[in-house]
Amino acid sequence: MDNTKNNAGLKAKVQKLGSYLSSMVMPNIGAFIAWGVLTALFIPDGYFPNEDFAGIVGPMLSYLLPILIGYTGGKMVHGDRGAVVGAIATVGAIVGSDVTMFIGAMVMGPLGGWLIKKFDERFQDKIPSGFEMLVNNFSSGLIGFALALIAFVVVGPVVASLTSMIGVGVEALVQAGLLPLANILIEPAKVLFLNNALNHGIFTPLGSEQVAEAGKSILYLLETNPGPGLGVLLAFMFLGKGSAKGSAPGAAIIHFLGGIHEIYFPYVMMKPLLFLAVIAGGMTGTFVFSLFDAGLTGAASPGSIVAITAMTAQGSHLGVYAGVIASAIVSFLIAGVIIKSDRKAGVDDAFEEQVAATQAAKASSKGQSTDVEALSDSAPAFEEIDQIIFACDAGMGSSAMGASLLRKKVKSQGIDIKVTNSAINNLKDDSKTLVITQEELTNRARKQSPSSTHLSVENFLDGDRYDEILNDMYKKSDEPVVANEPVVEASSVGPVDYSAVKQVFVAYDGKVGASTMAASQLRNQFTKNGINVPVEAKDINDLSNDSSNLVIATPEVGEKVRQQYANVMVDTYDKLLNESHYNQLIEYFK
Repeated sequence: MDNTKNNAGLKAKVQKLGSYLSSMVMPNIGAFIAWGVLTALFIPDGYFPNEDFAGIVGPMLSYLLPILIGYTGGKMVHGDRGAVVGAIATVGAIVGSDVTMFIGAMVMGPLGGWLIKKFDERFQDKIPSGFEMLVNNFSSGLIGFALALIAFVVVGPVVASLTSMIGVGVEALVQAGLLPLANILIEPAKVLFLNNALNHGIFTPLGSEQVAEAGKSILYLLETNPGPGLGVLLAFMFLGKGSAKGSAPGAAIIHFLGGIHEIYFPYVMMKPLLFLAVIAGGMTGTFVFSLFDAGLTGAASPGSIVAITAMTAQGSHLGVYAGVIASAIVSFLIAGVIIKSDRKAGVDDAFEEQVAATQAAKASSKGQSTDVEALSDSAPAFEEIDQIIFACDAGMGSSAMGASLLRKKVKSQGIDIKVTNSAINNLKDDSKTLVITQEELTNRARKQSPSSTHLSVENFLDGDRYDEILNDMYKKSDEPVVANEPVVEASSVGPVDYSAVKQVFVAYDGKVGASTMAASQLRNQFTKNGINVPVEAKDINDLSNDSSNLVIATPEVGEKVRQQYANVMVDTYDKLLNESHYNQLIEYFK
């Protein structure tokens, strides 16, 4: 029992460390891609060799990229002041060594942020009034100065030795043809949410060294290869059953084209034997990459076939595609045998359980406690917020997809509100912001921005949950309230003749308010009751004076409709989103 707890604790610590390291690299992936493109195009072995442009490659690798990592590491610890000190300290490590100082930056950046944070905690309240700027500037400058000297003398040489040893080890594996064995560790580690730690914490720095020497690196392909995951998802698509089979096609598209590998992890965790499929697929892909001497010129992030294609070195496209296809085929065949041989009942339930288990593993990988209740706030009214932010650990991947999904919904409903995605560490404490996170990350987001409104979702791709949130927000938005019972009132031309109605409009006056959601609700009720009458939300200025139109509105808007359109029929309701109000209307139509 104690060993189990110790193992779980060790795994959580490793995951947390890996997540922290990758968090320093991921915000700067754009710079790595820019460097990779420069390398692919302009070095002597590139597509368009150019000696002048190639001169940018070395300084970017030696200075820009490590300083960005050190700056980001310091900022993660103590904001802008931590970022500045971290960058200063990183320069000392860079100059103190002849190797690319990614690892040194990952050490000195957070260390610089931590030291200036401790200084501020100890002395900030003791600074005499009027001397704040002087003390702040000199403290960060002097601490950065001291760290730069220490990094030059100690960190640079030590990291250089470690990097050299690791490089020699990797090169030995490549020369001996044993690199495919690395996938025995890589594939299970990915499913345990060490994917970003492996790719951006280990392979990106080592790969950059190889690119600087050879113009390409196979290391960029070890973790990002989408073939093993694609093979598993295809096996579920053709041979699975239940919700696992139904969700596999969409997951395959998101995984292969979108590069979000986390989406296939629950499928593997559902059947532990599928680890054999992804391991065999990964080993096959790496073997084929080695056989063709294929490589990328920079980090492919996310692990999409599109990103991989863009970063493939000249002459390596055939080898890269062959490796991806071969790994997918092997993974598919082995996964197919495993799935086919296990047709027992309860597999579908197991998939749902493993989705939950995957979420728990993801929480653990990010240092979150799954037994801490992540309470959501109540949904705000639209008038109370300026923007909606989807937040996750890195601010990419799943949160970007969730933001895109909700952005389309609010756009289709005519709602003028900004919807974006962000890393949790980059959230600002703004009371006019609604933050949406996965349940296991809500508490962490709340600590980062306590004044914001926080809502939780189980899955960033749950469209029904977003409809529910929008519905709640509509109900709280400004809407006239009338104490009387709902009024069904005829227009000026006589009693409402529902048999003559050919179109129903839920009207609004300038501001959409609840009309779009009310139209959606009424449309659904009509469909359930077999009523074949179109329902649409429309501004009162866009209505037509047609006697076959029935306009539904609040009493205030309804009065304006009657004044503007003499022939239309009007029903007014105190609350447009109270579905019970429409029961009598539905009976009339039936």
